[in-house]
Amino acid sequence: MGPVRTRRAASQSREEVLDAAVTEFAKAGLYGTSADAIAGRADVSQPYVFRLFGSKHALFMEAVTRGFDRIHALFTAEAVSAIADGADPFERMGKAYVSMLADRDELMLQMQSYAACGDPEVQALCRTRFAELRDSLLSLPGATSERVGGFLAVGMLLNVAAAIDLPALIDDAESMARQMCPEGAVISFSPLRGTTQE
Repeated sequence: MGPVRTRRAASQSREEVLDAAVTEFAKAGLYGTSADAIAGRADVSQPYVFRLFGSKHALFMEAVTRGFDRIHALFTAEAVSAIADGADPFERMGKAYVSMLADRDELMLQMQSYAACGDPEVQALCRTRFAELRDSLLSLPGATSERVGGFLAVGMLLNVAAAIDLPALIDDAESMARQMCPEGAVISFSPLRGTTQE
């Protein structure tokens, strides 16, 4: 019974350190974040952080990987639900992604991952995971290369709009989505919390 509790506690600590890392990396990126800051936020020692993840770089890679995993899982769940309902999976995924942007730490970590692509390992990770996301979108009903490209372009525009809180970009993204969605159904992106169908 004791070993089971120990493993559970270690797993929980790992998630807590990862959560702390997301918040710190979101603010200062791979190079500007110290392991001390992450350890302090997680209320653990710096050596414990390294014992769990090996290095700050490995921790950054795991945080970025978890971010991509969450986006992929969100899109998969929304697409499956939409297809079962006979609805447009892209519209459903778009609405869900807008809600996800309310988590500023996750958003800024995603932006920091692209900024860190001068590092070959980070670049390879982002390139591979983005390609996997694109390929999964291309497999959906109604997908074309143009629609998937437009969907991803709107997503990137929304990232920038949310990151710098610029309503004009949000309006542009909404206009682009209006052109992409069938039968006049659009997603209302402002103020990037919740969505409505017009």
